[in-house]
Amino acid sequence: MTAPSTFGLSTEARNLHWLLSNLVEEVPGVHSVTVVSSDGLMLLSSDPGHRSAPAQGRPSGPRGSSADLATIVSGIGSLTVGAAKLMEGGGVKQTMVAMEEGSVFVMSISDGSLLGVHAAPDCDMSVIAYHMALFVGRAGHVLTPELRSELRKSMESAQ
Repeated sequence: MTAPSTFGLSTEARNLHWLLSNLVEEVPGVHSVTVVSSDGLMLLSSDPGHRSAPAQGRPSGPRGSSADLATIVSGIGSLTVGAAKLMEGGGVKQTMVAMEEGSVFVMSISDGSLLGVHAAPDCDMSVIAYHMALFVGRAGHVLTPELRSELRKSMESAQ
């Protein structure tokens, strides 16, 4: 994982970066993680820049770019919100897409942002869902408009 520079960031932003890094490093089967704002902009990523080569023994995620995962998460989030409205199903809490070669999980954060995880096909879905819920519980209340703006600027400067 390419760790973003947290120099000069607020304590809240550094804590979110730490939580995201911890999710990728500690949960088996997780390849990459992103947080996307309600308007589809990437706020946090386990791969803030474009890697030239994947890390030793780790798949690089969707096409090796965090922007691709953020786009996928934003699209899935939009699609499921629309489906929930049509079905009068209430708010979407979590979405999971299982594929032959991997899985994508999307979980809502209280401010309308989304947490997205790209994982191995043989991952333990309940473990990933549990750790995503922990992240959402810890991050949801601190994602203020000011912090979202700070995170956007940080992502822009990292790319």
